[in-house]
Amino acid sequence: MVQIHIPTAGALSTQSTIDRIVEAVLDGFWGHIMDVVADVTGIDVLGFPFMQRAYLAAICIAFIGPLVGSFLVHREMAMIGDTLAHSAFAGVAAGLFVNATFGVTVPPLLTALVVAAVAALLVQTLVDYAGAYHDTSLAIVLAGSFAVGSVLITATDGGIAVGINAYLFGSLATVTRVNAAILLALSLVVGVGVSVAYRPLVYITFDEVGARAAGLSVSRYNQLLAVLTAVVVVAAMQIMGVILVAAMLVVPVAAATSVRGFKRSVAGAVCAGLFSTVTGVTLSYHYDVAAGGTIVLVAIAVYAAATVGERARHRVSATGETVTPPATSDGGAGKE
Repeated sequence: MVQIHIPTAGALSTQSTIDRIVEAVLDGFWGHIMDVVADVTGIDVLGFPFMQRAYLAAICIAFIGPLVGSFLVHREMAMIGDTLAHSAFAGVAAGLFVNATFGVTVPPLLTALVVAAVAALLVQTLVDYAGAYHDTSLAIVLAGSFAVGSVLITATDGGIAVGINAYLFGSLATVTRVNAAILLALSLVVGVGVSVAYRPLVYITFDEVGARAAGLSVSRYNQLLAVLTAVVVVAAMQIMGVILVAAMLVVPVAAATSVRGFKRSVAGAVCAGLFSTVTGVTLSYHYDVAAGGTIVLVAIAVYAAATVGERARHRVSATGETVTPPATSDGGAGKE
């Protein structure tokens, strides 16, 4: 006997409300802003709906990537992004496998988020309870996740290999209205999470021993940071792709390391990320090349320019310094 599921009035009302909110934000607000910019600048591409979604995704990634990555880089855990990216790959493979095998509809982004979050907690558990070093636990989870993903792909005789390519390398075309709405929601979650836990996260980042002595639950905040990293990875892989998603957690932050003050360095990293993502998306469209790779190359160029500029500034400062001889008791210059 075939059972037909009929959505209830409440479910339909909820879905209708969500659709109206998404339409109001993406089309009514963001779409209107981009249309005005397109009219003022004469850049027609800004008026295309799929490019409007791509730029929105780029801005979201530029914000949440460096925001979370600043904590990771200063804690020497930059590689956790790569580990969780491979975990997200396994999650996408799991979602596509379930869809192909059982004929159900499971959003691959949802399974990617669940698997990446579990992997993030597993990494922290290995560090806290199994006594594994950070790099060891990262290597174990990375290898295991990639192995699971490869097994699931081959289990369907390669049938889901085509579908997973978009998640591996990223694509402007994959940013649908639904995906853009999900990315915006995840960005809000990350922003709120970091804002609420900002002070404890900074304390633990720079003085974990002191944070423990002060009574902070270091393990819980470490788990929170790991889960937020997983959210960033899943959100960014729509454009960046699994292979390059970790770059936005590290490269913009590295470009802003010379900025004094943690808050200022985070702001500098976000600015570097914004320039990289917006420029990368634009170049990707004009030259028909991969968006993720283009964004990373621009980010590396920004990092190189910042490094060269900082070294040049130090050299100018060094050559401009003069050594003043110590004064004698009578106010004259000291003699050798």
